[in-house]
Amino acid sequence: MKMFNAYLYLLSPLHTGGTSQEGNLVGIAKESHTDLPYLPSSTIRGRLRADTKQNQKILWGNTIEDITSGSAENLTQGALWVGDGGILYFPVSSLSHGVVWVTSPFLLRRWIRLTNHNLTPPEVGSFSGGNSDNLYLRDTIFKSNELKAWDKWADFIPQGSEETKNISQVLVLSEHDCKVLIESSLWRQVRVNLNDKKEADAFRYEEAIPPETLMFFPWGTTTTLKAEEVKTACNGFQNLLEDNIKQIGGQESLGRGFVEIWTDYSEDKLINTQNNQEEAAIC
Repeated sequence: MKMFNAYLYLLSPLHTGGTSQEGNLVGIAKESHTDLPYLPSSTIRGRLRADTKQNQKILWGNTIEDITSGSAENLTQGALWVGDGGILYFPVSSLSHGVVWVTSPFLLRRWIRLTNHNLTPPEVGSFSGGNSDNLYLRDTIFKSNELKAWDKWADFIPQGSEETKNISQVLVLSEHDCKVLIESSLWRQVRVNLNDKKEADAFRYEEAIPPETLMFFPWGTTTTLKAEEVKTACNGFQNLLEDNIKQIGGQESLGRGFVEIWTDYSEDKLINTQNNQEEAAIC
């Protein structure tokens, strides 16, 4: 099985479709163990499958509709799989620095684990803007003596898109502080329900992940593929991303879910991965 990463830079709020509603708040999908927003793999897969013009069943397998219509007898596995999308950098408004992207050692370790980069997460309090001034981040004040200059922050920014150049001020927070800031900085919009007389009947808040957030998800080929089929499947996935602006998630009619998407896959990386696996097998 070959595994690579794909990235999502949010161009508009992303509503991921929550599984519950508390009071008048329509939530979004969140991980059960971290309570952080995420993008379900089924949502990503559905968008990519719908955009596949050729070899759809080969890349993604068939569907229940194929069985009920009689065009297939059984469900078949496709050549590709995709994982859940997680947050890497989250934008937060700052009175002193404009926009600051926050992350945590936990989120960085997740990314490092999947990319095999030889990187060590920085200390909590590391800030790409240095420590010469105080940092005002929503309701929190970080004194300059609490910040640590982070010179190698650019090594932790994924390459492959011009949009990531927007991320110029990065702050590493503790897991707790990062979670609290993300929760308090989610995009929330008030929606009004109208009754039969077109009068305001009730209102609700709808959550979304804000624009400028950087997310990532793993993808790869399934174990059922023969060696000579892997390259074709990976190239098929890469071709899907040639039109790198896609709309994912709910509330499409409201302009939600526009993202720029790209992958770190290349044929050279695939060859290196195969060579490393062959060497490991010999050892």
